[in-house]
Formats: sequence, C-alpha cells, structure tokens
Amino acid sequence: MAADDDIVQFDAQFLSDPDAAYAALRAEKPVHRAVTPDGSPVWLVTRYDDVRAALADPRLSLNKRNAGGGYQGFALPSALDANLLNMDAPNHTRLRSILGRGFTRARVEGLRPRIRESAVELLAALPDTGEVDLIEAFAAPLPITVICELLGISAEERPDFRSWTDQMLAPARPEDLGIAMESLWQYLVRLAAVKRATPGDDLISALIEERDVDDRMSEEELISALFLILGAGYENVVHQIGNGLAAVLTRPQILARLREDHTLLSSTVEELVRFTSPAQLAIRRFPTVDVAIGGVTIPAGDTVMLSLASADRDPDRFPDPEVLDPNRAGNSHLGFGHGPHYCIGAPLARIEIEVGLVALLDRYPELALALPYDQLRWRPSFRNRGLLALPVRVGALPSGGADGPLSTPTAAS
Repeated sequence: MAADDDIVQFDAQFLSDPDAAYAALRAEKPVHRAVTPDGSPVWLVTRYDDVRAALADPRLSLNKRNAGGGYQGFALPSALDANLLNMDAPNHTRLRSILGRGFTRARVEGLRPRIRESAVELLAALPDTGEVDLIEAFAAPLPITVICELLGISAEERPDFRSWTDQMLAPARPEDLGIAMESLWQYLVRLAAVKRATPGDDLISALIEERDVDDRMSEEELISALFLILGAGYENVVHQIGNGLAAVLTRPQILARLREDHTLLSSTVEELVRFTSPAQLAIRRFPTVDVAIGGVTIPAGDTVMLSLASADRDPDRFPDPEVLDPNRAGNSHLGFGHGPHYCIGAPLARIEIEVGLVALLDRYPELALALPYDQLRWRPSFRNRGLLALPVRVGALPSGGADGPLSTPTAAS
C-alpha cells in the first residue's frame, strides 16, 4: 500500500481492499503524501472532519490554472472542459445557478413515474429464472434512459449514447477514449443545434434558452455542462446501484426488512451511499495559498485529494462504520460531497437508486448473488469503485437458500 519513503501508492494491493487501506491510513495520521497512477504527487486527506471542512474551503480551488507543476490528471478537450468541476466562484456560482433550474424538485420528482416505468420495462425483458448480470441488464441501462429523458434524447439515439459513454469509462484501447469523446462532443453540438431550432420540454432546451436569451453562459459552457451531466449522471448511478445491490444481497436480514417495509428505502439509500459509494475521491483541489489540513501545511499549487470513501467510514464520526445500518441516525455522509460543489444531481440519483431497488425486489422475490461476494470483480480505478459485473440468480433458490456460500459480507448487520 505504501512505499518509497511512506508515499501511498494506489496499486493493486490498495485497490483490492480500499476500505481496509483507508482504515489503516486514517489510524496512522490524517494527511498522507501519495502518488496517483499517472505519476502525479498528491496530498491525500482521509478523516471526516478534515475532508468535510476542506470541501467547503474557498482556498482550495478547482480551477486547474491554480495547479502547480506536478499535476497531470485527466485532460478533456477545451470544448468540454468549461464545466463545474473546473470552476470556482463567481463563474461556478453563475453556472450552477443556471443548471440548478434544470434539477428543481418539481422537475426531478416529475421524472419519478417515468423512472419507475423504465425500471419495470427493463426487468420485464429479463428471464424469470436463471442467471443475469444486473450491471449489463439493469444498472447501466436505467440511468442512461433517465438521462436521455432529462436531456430530450430520442430512444433511437440512445444505443450510440451509451456506447460512447462506456468507451470513455472503460476504453478497450487507449485511443478509444479520444474517439469516444470526439464522437460525443460532435453529437452534443448537433443536438444543441436541433434543440435550438425545435425546442422541447427538456433540460437542453431550457439551457439553450438561458444561453441564447440571457447570454448567461458561453457555447462551450453549454456543451461542457451537457457532457458533465451525462458523465456524472451515468457512471456514479450505475456503480451505486450495483454496489448497493451487492451489499444488500449479502445481508439477508436487511433484504427481508426491505421486502416487508418499503418505507425503509429512503434511509437505506442514504446508508448505501455512505457504505458503498463509488466516489472514492472528490475532484482534485489546488490551494491558492498555503493551507493547513490535519496539522500539515500544504503548499499553494499542490494537488489535494479528499477521500469521501475514507471519511464516510471514519469511526470518530460514524459509530460502527463497518456495519451497514439502514436505521443509522444523523447520517451526514459525504457521498454526494459538501459545500458549494455538492452534487447538483443528488436528488435525481436518490430517486433512481430507490426506484431501482423497489423494482428489483418486486420483480424477483428470491433474488440472490450467483457467486460469493469476495469473487465479484471490481473496476481497477482509484477514483471510482464499481463492479464490472453483478451476476445474480433470479427465480427460485436452490436448496440451502441465501445463507449458503452467497452470504459473505465483510461486515454483517
């Protein structure tokens, strides 16, 4: 996990069990030197109080212009780079205000019936018995359907949309990433032109009105915003549904309670976000002045990584953090962030996760993992933890039920 003069490495050992790795780091000290897989030196912050405070600290900039010489990171084409994840106030405040109008409570809640309908349609196409990969068959297509509904993208165009997104998240070849981004950028430019000519009741049309009538954002900001909504709204929800399902399916008591009482779903979703959030790290930050975090002075321009996953299992903030507890009180997790950069799509993500769980439990009363939990395969990423596949058995269980080799949680409830 750590080598080279105690510098944390996000290597295979770390990624095999990041929760255990973060627990050891938290216990040792609050801030560590680390190096990312691309070779960038970073400061890694692991404890809840430090992470929460840093998320709201205006001295920690998201603007890459404040980065020092050691930063590499993930480079986007300039036409896609003018988004909220690279902005500070006042530009961030201006653009977030515009985008926030597309994620109002009324608009998001208005999508709930369609999300439920989409979930039921996806599950109706699956077999009644046998083995199914719920990532491929459910967790991935559900959020892409929701995003396309939100943006006003036709059903005929959605397969290409998903293909480009999947290539960006897990490119089979290095060159596939650039190809996918270029294809998606060109598509978004064409789509904006279509919506400008024939506006509808969708988020893109609403944003174009802001762009063209009030001139409150540039064309690059418009396209970059659409790109961000697609990426964040797809990847994180896919992984959260998959991660959450895997956790619930290894805890028969929780599963039984959810089947009996759907009113527990809201608190369960919050606990799943805390316990199984795919967002291991917040977007990188760059101090504009020397900043003290956890007793360590971090020089201006250095790269700071705030571990949301580590903070959400900090025993100083959460009693018994390794236990999945749907009744957890005061669950102020950081899975959606905190402060001015709190996830703007969090209300929509909550609905998707909740509706997806309900639909699955209703469709398959005897749903179970098809292999032991410790044999599930995870994406080799230090930023986002998500399953490559979630093989489950649907229909009647074999003799022995769910208390056999399938129930192998690391922390029982």
